[in-house]
Formats: sequence, structure tokens, C-alpha cells
Amino acid sequence: MGRVIFITGGARSGKSGFGLRLAEKQGGRLIYIATAQARDGEMAERIRRHREARGADWESVEEPENIAEALHGTGGGTVIIDCLTLWLSNLMEKNGSAGFEDMASARADVLAGALKNFRGVVIVVSNELGSGIVPADAPARAFRDAAGRVNQIIAQAADEAYLVVSGLPVRLK
Repeated sequence: MGRVIFITGGARSGKSGFGLRLAEKQGGRLIYIATAQARDGEMAERIRRHREARGADWESVEEPENIAEALHGTGGGTVIIDCLTLWLSNLMEKNGSAGFEDMASARADVLAGALKNFRGVVIVVSNELGSGIVPADAPARAFRDAAGRVNQIIAQAADEAYLVVSGLPVRLK
């Protein structure tokens, strides 16, 4: 089988850039599975900047919900999934917050299985949300809790894990 690398950190910590550098060191076919959706001008600009940073060597797959299936559909190579937090936002928007942590965990279990069976290198990027304050409302707490559980599931499935802080990667495993 392949290799799974999990990268987490705060917003704008350098996670995606670190993931791109790791992927490009692998050589071969490069595939970027993007979970973001351009729902407003600011997000469209972020997506544009990410595409520009990747360059022409990258194939892009835009998949806001079914990332395990998208991974399977790539057929191999070096893949970045960026990011689990936006994936969870998409799922919560569609399904609501009631029972969200359990639903998200079940989806993460499916993804973990797909990661372990992938023939290639997969780099999974996700935000670390557990270091902040406890959110004031129930939907935000449900999201934060689901993100923490999903990150644990994917980090456990990974061969390597990194925390990126201020652009500096710290190897966790």
C-alpha cells in the first residue's frame, strides 16, 4: 500500500504550503482534491490563489463531500486532500448539527479505510480547532467536536503526522 501523511495546524499556519512541498518531493503524478466551494468573492479569490500556487503540474479534483470516492477515482499518484475542515463545513451545511459528530466520525472512518488502501502517497490537511475557546452556541460546538474527532481518526490512520505552527512543521509521528 501507500503512505498517508496528516498535516494539521491553525488557520494560515502554512499547512497547505508544507503539504505542497512534501508532495512535490515525491515526484510523479500530482493530484489536488479541493473541498472548498467558491460561495462568495473572497473564497473565490482564495481558491484562485491556491490554484496559482500549485502551478500547472497539478491535476485538480473539486469534491466538496465525497472525498473517499474522489481519492479512489484518482487511480494513484501523490494526492493532497485540502482540507478536512472545509469538508466538514460542507457536510454540516447539508446535514445540520444534530448528530453531526457521529455522522462525521462515520464518514472519517470510511475515509481512513480509503487512505489505507490507496496505492500512492496521500497528504491530508486539516485545521486544528481544539486549542481555542469553547464556542458559545451548540452548532459551533458540534462542529468543533466533530473536527477534533475526525482529526483523531485520520491522524491515527496516518503513517506520519505534522503540526504546522507559524510556518514551521513539527513532526508528531
